[in-house]
Amino acid sequence: MVGPWLKALSSSALASKSVNFADIVRSRRMSRSFSDQAVDTAIVTSCIDLASRAPSAGKSQGWHVLLLENESTQRYWDVTLPVERREGFAFPLLLQAPVIAISMCDPTAYLERYSEPDKKATGLGEGLDQWPAPYWTIDASFATMTFLLALEDVKLGALFFAHSNEAGLRQEFNIPDHIEILGTIAIGYEIEGQKRQGRSAQRIRRSAESIIHQKNW
Repeated sequence: MVGPWLKALSSSALASKSVNFADIVRSRRMSRSFSDQAVDTAIVTSCIDLASRAPSAGKSQGWHVLLLENESTQRYWDVTLPVERREGFAFPLLLQAPVIAISMCDPTAYLERYSEPDKKATGLGEGLDQWPAPYWTIDASFATMTFLLALEDVKLGALFFAHSNEAGLRQEFNIPDHIEILGTIAIGYEIEGQKRQGRSAQRIRRSAESIIHQKNW
């Protein structure tokens, strides 16, 4: 059965969707110049729904997204990049992105899940210090990457970047202290001809051969 979120997608967005995963991966880039054209919330919601299918330890599902649109995006920039600091900002058209998504995770969801009968014997529900790695962060990162790929699939530009003034963000948007903030994703339609790459873009991408270690390091 087709879910209601898919029915809500515009026909133009559906028509533009790629069917080749390799093309999506190869074409995805971080966008830094956005038009102020509005983005259909249903399209972004569908991408989040798709990203929620990313791996999650014990299906703990601790990923959260704070979605900001309209005047809320201005509140975000006022906290993280106040007006007095914007002169000389390298990517001024980034501030036109009509949607801001803050990617977050809830570590307590993992404690609760691993305190349930089928997981209790692992001992992982006893405390976050019992975990060999922060799977709440790992899983939320999986979901965030899937989200970026889903946005590329519907021809939306996106930029994942580290936020500043975390204390101010938490206060402005009532984000609880126990919630971990991974970063921010600016979302919108990229302005053609205005692409400006980050300083790292010219670095040579490592080959598969340089990444793979077989049998031993």
